[in-house]
Amino acid sequence: MNDSRDRAITSTSNPRLKALVALRRRRTREETGQTLVEGHEEIRLALEAGVTPRTLFVSEELFSPSGRAGSQDIGTQPELVERLRAAGVEVVRLSPAAYGKASYREGPDGLLAVVESVGMPLSSLRVDRARWLGLVAQGVEKPGNLGAMLRTADAAGVDAVVAADPVTDWGNPNVVRASKGTVFALPVAGATTAAAVDWLRANEVTLVVTTPETDVLHTDVDYTGRVAIAVGSEKHGADGALLAAADHRVRIPMKGRANSLNVSVAAAVVLYEAVRQRS
Repeated sequence: MNDSRDRAITSTSNPRLKALVALRRRRTREETGQTLVEGHEEIRLALEAGVTPRTLFVSEELFSPSGRAGSQDIGTQPELVERLRAAGVEVVRLSPAAYGKASYREGPDGLLAVVESVGMPLSSLRVDRARWLGLVAQGVEKPGNLGAMLRTADAAGVDAVVAADPVTDWGNPNVVRASKGTVFALPVAGATTAAAVDWLRANEVTLVVTTPETDVLHTDVDYTGRVAIAVGSEKHGADGALLAAADHRVRIPMKGRANSLNVSVAAAVVLYEAVRQRS
């Protein structure tokens, strides 16, 4: 896999390495229109979604046994590198120390890509079928929760995910990591809550909002038409504006002392009720 034509960075003070590390900051991501994808599986999923990295940073010493084993679609880590190199992607070799400075995950496997940032204007999302299903995440603070919801949305066949009053951006590397790369496979957008509600109304989408403050169970609502399921922030839940706009307010039965689930779990429970009804 090692190619003498590849550039190599060994110093942890290299300016290019510093620019790579800077992409962890939202401001830098927004200014450059780029973000980071780390990991063999995550890069594989991004490729399957049609994303081509601008640059691939590689540290062969960190290649993992699972990565060497490969996948049916993309293959081993060396095969993935060769595929991208053949496609004209710049490959830069990093020493383990240099890679460790750029890496943002535990147990890195030696592959880190720079790609175009994800996300689109709300107006670009299309509601083009009668059984459209969407997910709205209002004010979710933790990138891990947002990424977990994307994985669930992808598995449930959701058509689009909207971050209402977003606290983090779709290109946050920890959103990418927690989504296992599915952020590149789903149409995603960000908007204010007011704009999201107006857009749903204009597209005749029924809005179902989760809240513990209702007697209606999540299983009591019809999800078979054009429906968007909305969840609120981790600390406060859905705000008054979102609740006021709801066509249905639903709760998930809670038998213990807690009155709510983790926001990503709550989204999964209601989404899969929609899946059950639609199947």
